[in-house]
Amino acid sequence: MSFPPIPAFQSVADSEAVITAQNVRFTVLTDRLIRLECSKDGQFEDRPSQAFWYREQPVPAFKKTVTDSAIEIETDFVHLKYQITAKGFTSKTLSITLKQSNVTWTYGARQSDNLKGTARTLDGVGGKTKLENGLLSRSGWSVVDDSESLVFNEIGWLEPRRHQQTLKVFKTFRVSQKDIYFFGYGTDYTACLRDFTNIAGKISMIPRYILGNWWSRFWAFTQDELKTLMEDFRSHAVPLSVCIIDMDWHITKTGNSSSGWTGYTWNRELFPDPHALIRWLHEHGLRTALNLHPADGVSPHEQQYDRMAKWMGKDPAAKKPIPFDVTDPHFMEGYFDILHHPYEKDGIDFWWMDWQQGTKSKMPGLDPLWMLNHLHYYDLARDVRKRPFVFSRWSGLGNHRYPIGFSGDTFVRWSALAFQPRFTATAANVAYGWWSHDIGGHMFKDGTPELYLRWVQFGVFSPIFRLHSTSKAALDRRPWGKPERIFHAARDAMQLRHALIPYIYSMAWRAHQTGISLVTPMYYAENSNASAFEAQDQYFFGSELLAAPITAPSDPKTGFAAKKLWLPSGAWFNLFNGQKHAGDQWYEVKAALEDIPVYAKAGAIIPLAPKVGWGGIENPTELDIYIFPGADREASPKRSEWDNVFDLYEDDGETTDYQQGKYAITRFELKNDIFTIHPAQGDLSVIPAQRTYRIHIGGINTTEDLESFTIMPHETRILHIHPSSF
Repeated sequence: MSFPPIPAFQSVADSEAVITAQNVRFTVLTDRLIRLECSKDGQFEDRPSQAFWYREQPVPAFKKTVTDSAIEIETDFVHLKYQITAKGFTSKTLSITLKQSNVTWTYGARQSDNLKGTARTLDGVGGKTKLENGLLSRSGWSVVDDSESLVFNEIGWLEPRRHQQTLKVFKTFRVSQKDIYFFGYGTDYTACLRDFTNIAGKISMIPRYILGNWWSRFWAFTQDELKTLMEDFRSHAVPLSVCIIDMDWHITKTGNSSSGWTGYTWNRELFPDPHALIRWLHEHGLRTALNLHPADGVSPHEQQYDRMAKWMGKDPAAKKPIPFDVTDPHFMEGYFDILHHPYEKDGIDFWWMDWQQGTKSKMPGLDPLWMLNHLHYYDLARDVRKRPFVFSRWSGLGNHRYPIGFSGDTFVRWSALAFQPRFTATAANVAYGWWSHDIGGHMFKDGTPELYLRWVQFGVFSPIFRLHSTSKAALDRRPWGKPERIFHAARDAMQLRHALIPYIYSMAWRAHQTGISLVTPMYYAENSNASAFEAQDQYFFGSELLAAPITAPSDPKTGFAAKKLWLPSGAWFNLFNGQKHAGDQWYEVKAALEDIPVYAKAGAIIPLAPKVGWGGIENPTELDIYIFPGADREASPKRSEWDNVFDLYEDDGETTDYQQGKYAITRFELKNDIFTIHPAQGDLSVIPAQRTYRIHIGGINTTEDLESFTIMPHETRILHIHPSSF
């Protein structure tokens, strides 16, 4: 195993962005992001930390004044003042003022109005849970204390900082060292996330197939039962792209001290020919993963035990368990080479890291989950071409580099569903935009079929759609196992999810390029409007759409669910029926079982693939383009670069070739009543040689077709749209 690549150490001596004084160091990373270091012995840390990797950035314009008693640093946006004293940073010696708002931060100030980020897990949550602080706040500043994080050494392995090592040796003596990042972005939230991902690493570009529907269940399926189930999905016209095999893929009744949760040996009673199963899944357009609980190490019953014992220098005949140790590079090399790589060679596409065994390891300060996420992500990319991702819980700032998130085992409750829109949206505040929830809820008594349907509808407009439940017979997540009306509505929703893949994948590219996640809070658009902060159970779904999922049961008398939602400034259109609504208003929507409150902004252009799809990897040969009217960008200075324009991003969907420019972007534009499909730019080999477009005006369910035609990627097509159509 080769350790993951890390960025070069920051070259401090030659950097114009660094200002030093007695026991302190300031690094102007951007015009609104400053690193603040204080060390009583005047030694500082240049190695990459767990969160912050790329500190060598273009030096922004700034002024500095350094005297024997004070330091001042001034950019276009912030003004730092520091009084040089032997005490270092205190509330009286260090302050930073935001020049646009005149808000002043002093060292040690509490972040009382932080807009929050995300949390490690929703395990056992039946409602709300506490969220960690994020990078955005209503006061315009936030602080990340990176002092206790670990750092990478020259071979790419984590180790304690120097002052942490001193603390371990001298238990009663601590070297005072602070390493703090000050974010002073005011209300420019998108700039904050862009700069953060430049310094901490980009949001990873995900494989296209993970955007389709997933099947997962904690259930001891046999090989034939699982194949039959997949065929049932196809026969019921419910598309899938991923089939997860939960923990019963391996031996769970071990006959030794192992708990049975950890396992690396196929259960041949359930899966007599796992190679054939994996091949069958791939032949049917499905990707697959195996569940992992690595905490118990490798027990004597495992088929890999003898090799691992010899690898670790132990006598296999002793039959002593080999403990899991994420801090040991030698163990982890065997962990991957012996326990995982053979399964990947057999066709396992990725791993579901189901770590629930705490945050401590043999290395003080190292959360095993963080290291597992980091190592699994880069190990899956070891051949350089495969586009990696891990499926695991959040383990702290910087985990946006290792999508996607498994949010854990929620209760089957309306209250649990009601919290998930906010939970998903605020994760964008730490660039962690690819959460996957247990659609339908995980455990305890099932709710009504309506709760299942509303969870499915939310799942369609969430980052990753994954049906899941625990091993309780009543928790059946197959859509056709529900009452007929629920089944049809759930099937329609899951078909729509696959149709949305071209749109969502384009947003994945946007996230990779800009740091702006697919799902974002309402205040990303209007942070001066109090309503944008109050509307916490709705969110933007990409650049064109706003979703406000139903998260409460219907009125038994009327059969309709009530939803209070807020539409930002400008005109908005119901995505499904095209009905127009004025913005900057609150509405109470009455939703039938089939209704999902989703709205397209004025000027929205939304590409959809054919609804009944399977797999999700291919770039479609047919696209339906839905157009919604809107003012041109020039006519409205408040509009963004995304209005009236949509860039359809496409590549091969699963390799890293896009990093060498092997991708294509097709621009759609609506201007002055003229809709234009521009020639695709980039590598045209990754998209179909010709494509059929169907252009629609208005909602998905009640649309007016404008025209249908087939063009080559290099061709331009211009359509004149009569204003009365709007």
